[in-house]
Amino acid sequence: MSPDEVRFDDDGLAPCVTQDADTGEVLTLAWMNREALDLTISTGQIHFFSRSRNELWHKGATSGNTQDVVELRLDCDGDAILAMVRPSGPACHTGERTCFHRRLEDGGEPTPTPAEALATLARTIASRAEEMPAGSYTSTLLSDSSLAGDKVIEEAAEVVQAVDSETDERVAEEAADLLYHLAVLVQTRGIGLDRAMEVLNGRSS
Repeated sequence: MSPDEVRFDDDGLAPCVTQDADTGEVLTLAWMNREALDLTISTGQIHFFSRSRNELWHKGATSGNTQDVVELRLDCDGDAILAMVRPSGPACHTGERTCFHRRLEDGGEPTPTPAEALATLARTIASRAEEMPAGSYTSTLLSDSSLAGDKVIEEAAEVVQAVDSETDERVAEEAADLLYHLAVLVQTRGIGLDRAMEVLNGRSS
């Protein structure tokens, strides 16, 4: 597949959705012309074409919130692009992580989907690791990897017990506890569960 296969519209444009390659979160929807696409490919960072300003736009050139390209994908009709990226900061000019930060019904904060849960948890834990607020249970675990490790062992046993003899709801609750403590434990090494996901992807290929 090559850039020549992209079907630009009569104005020479194609919509491009950017998606966080590590978390799966949809970040932006903008437009590319052929030059923006070529620059994106050659530089490894997202470039768009601004319809309002009628000019090329290097995403994050002013703010520093660039988006490094992991992979570009083309839809089945060849007229829309999906860019898997690693953002260096908020995707939205408002400072929000994603441009899609409002519910259509009432403008409120969107309800996280199950697919976004681990990413949201990881950001919260990383924030605690940076700030280490006093009295925080997460901070206590982050400051003692042995304690965090013991909690992972304890929670794993409770998951096994729940699967063996408790309700589905209890299984889900105990599994959530295990995932939380595991995320904290690996954060004590300065990494996130996304690293484990990369390993899983490698094993499935």
